Amino acid sequence: MAPLFSVPSVLTTIIKSCLLFSLLVGMVSAQLSSTFYAKSCPNALSTIKSAIDSAISSEARMGASLIRLHFHDCFVNGCDASVLLDKTATEPGEKNVGPNPSLRGYEVIDTIKSQLENLCPGVVSCADILAVAARDSAVALSAPSWSWTVDLGRRDSATASSAAVTGNIPLPTLDLSGLISAFSKKGFTTKEMVALSGIHSVGQASCRNFRTRIYNETNIDSSYATSLKSVCPSTGGDNNLAPLDVTTPTNFDNAYYTNLINKKGLLHSDQQLFSGGSTDSIVTTYSNNVGNLITDFANAMVKMGRLSPLTGTSGQIRKNCRKAN
Repeated sequence: MAPLFSVPSVLTTIIKSCLLFSLLVGMVSAQLSSTFYAKSCPNALSTIKSAIDSAISSEARMGASLIRLHFHDCFVNGCDASVLLDKTATEPGEKNVGPNPSLRGYEVIDTIKSQLENLCPGVVSCADILAVAARDSAVALSAPSWSWTVDLGRRDSATASSAAVTGNIPLPTLDLSGLISAFSKKGFTTKEMVALSGIHSVGQASCRNFRTRIYNETNIDSSYATSLKSVCPSTGGDNNLAPLDVTTPTNFDNAYYTNLINKKGLLHSDQQLFSGGSTDSIVTTYSNNVGNLITDFANAMVKMGRLSPLTGTSGQIRKNCRKAN
């Protein structure tokens, strides 16, 4: 019997697929540019930065909230600001389903959009505002200070996709294999997943998301678990908050990874990154070398910002980030 396929033909197919993927990524990169608004709205980036610095000065937690907003946007049908859309008669809105009701920072985005519409009406997209706001938030909270260049030129979707939220946003209950799979579906390597998890160096989580961990799991520092129980009782207090990074809760640094080594990850999914699995060595590297973390996190954020953006004549530039034009 003749073979169903030959090795050379399979290799040829794989190579062609890889070349096509590279071509598509290259096309996206070519359509996005860090200087996209240099002539059409030269003060766009400085306007966003001023608003972000002001918001974080008022509440440090807001920085983490804005980074999370960008993440939840990009992981559902790409970076198109669909997460910002309010519900309509036919669409519940992404912000109202799954884990998204806990998202916050919409008012900060509204303020920035209003300022930019006064400066350059109909020019700067809500999707780009989210991407720059995430970068500026990380920079404002970082210690030591660092940054990265944001690609610009995304356009906004006219509709939300609430049905696409479930299954696309990684949950805090995931085991390591689930985390690796969830990020792999978006094109991220395991190392990039661990780097992006570093955003949990800042921000807070509600009791409902870590109660099971502190009462039922054993790979947690006992004194740390005891301190959390005073914030999160076995029943009630679902919305009580605890910092994701108990060591430096308002600094974006590598202490989060050291906490994992010391069994002080707040969420189940956090501690899974250092629990005898394949990612232990990556966590150790980031704990020992903040420079490696900075480089890998920045590169992964740029990559995330390139997830299926609307460019050219696709989509629209919303006048109000909460509703389609």
